[in-house]
Amino acid sequence: MADARALYQEVILDHNRKPRNFGTLAHASHQADGHNPLCGDRITVMLDLDGERIAGIAFHGESCAICKASASMMTATVKGKTRGDAETLIGEFREMATGKREPDNLPHIGRLAVFAGVRDLPTRVKCAILPWHTLHAAINSLESTSTEAADDPMHAPIGDA
Repeated sequence: MADARALYQEVILDHNRKPRNFGTLAHASHQADGHNPLCGDRITVMLDLDGERIAGIAFHGESCAICKASASMMTATVKGKTRGDAETLIGEFREMATGKREPDNLPHIGRLAVFAGVRDLPTRVKCAILPWHTLHAAINSLESTSTEAADDPMHAPIGDA
């Protein structure tokens, strides 16, 4: 357990200091803004869809380290994947982060399993999920999303999850 916690902290720090795909996307075909009022995270996710494939992805905004690291790993993971593959990952990440399923039982989660420990930090779950919820909004041409009320990813279904 101590090794998993140390790896989690190391990954969060690395992706917070050097986020991958952080910035803007010049020719984004889809974009959504996400907000977590609980801790003040605000991010924008931009996609360049080439048919069904995510040809480009970027994010920017002001967020806590967990949210930024989650967004960084998310963009690196879904780049080049299809919309359907991204939606599958969104559902799996949500189930893992909320403690509904173990990462060992999620066939596509891979290295994102490092975020499994966030379930032990209930106030941080929404921080980790916000980028994924915002990606879902962007894929589905929604302008914005939030982690509160009807948009709460802890209670509102995302795709088939």
